[in-house]
Amino acid sequence: MITDVSFFYKGGRAGVLLIHGLTGTPAEMQILGKGLHKHGFTVYGMQLAGHCGDENDLLATSWHDWYDSVIRAADRLLEHVDTMFVGGLSMGAVLALKYTADHPENVKGVGVYGPTFVYDGWSIPRYIQRSVFLLKWFKALGIFQKSVFIERPPYGLKDERIRKTVSESMLSGDSAKGGLAGNPLGSLAEMQELAKQTAAQLHDIKAPCLIMHSNHDDIANMETNSGLVARSVSGPVKMIPLENSYHMITIDRDRKKVIQESANFFGALCTKDQLVPPAVNPFIREIA
Repeated sequence: MITDVSFFYKGGRAGVLLIHGLTGTPAEMQILGKGLHKHGFTVYGMQLAGHCGDENDLLATSWHDWYDSVIRAADRLLEHVDTMFVGGLSMGAVLALKYTADHPENVKGVGVYGPTFVYDGWSIPRYIQRSVFLLKWFKALGIFQKSVFIERPPYGLKDERIRKTVSESMLSGDSAKGGLAGNPLGSLAEMQELAKQTAAQLHDIKAPCLIMHSNHDDIANMETNSGLVARSVSGPVKMIPLENSYHMITIDRDRKKVIQESANFFGALCTKDQLVPPAVNPFIREIA
């Protein structure tokens, strides 16, 4: 059964839509969401269709379903704000970029966190990297769709304490908290198609992009993935390499830097009267 673990923090008239990654959960965006809310933003951490259930729930959806859920979430957020930013982690970053290309009138700026167009990080086995191109053929033939590529340590996390917490939730089957432990090949094929579609649209993006990616990303190489975005979009780009995280930069050791840089970047693109001053913000707490 799918559990709804999306979150909505009411702040000012400038809002940020946060999008998690494939097999992930809104929980991976929550620290960033709380940090942005502390800076006065309204924040909606949405939940992608088919996620936070089991593998069959995910396989019952396509990239079109995931993208449709982004559109619905953006429409909901726009009911509460005058200025909207979108940000995503991993596949969530790809979805954020596609939404921006398709709806430029709605997006003031984009947070691109560890975008994943290609699984080519140092922890991804070579046979997986070399066989990804076969996924579309498997999909067309209807074979191996329920086969699963099981993630292995370090699970995108350099911080051992956080890795232990997340992996325990993931391996126990608590997908609402830790995400799924494996990627069904059918869903990877859908993501591959999404990445292909979005890559072809990157030149349409004129909104300012903040790109943050770890130099040590175990899932998605920075040059291959963030480099593609930086080279292809038409708008201004601020690229920030990170040195103390792996793939999950929104919850790993660089999380405070991700929050601060994001708040500064988005804040510079909206008027101060659109943000709730910290003194009256009802959600003030230290970010761990």
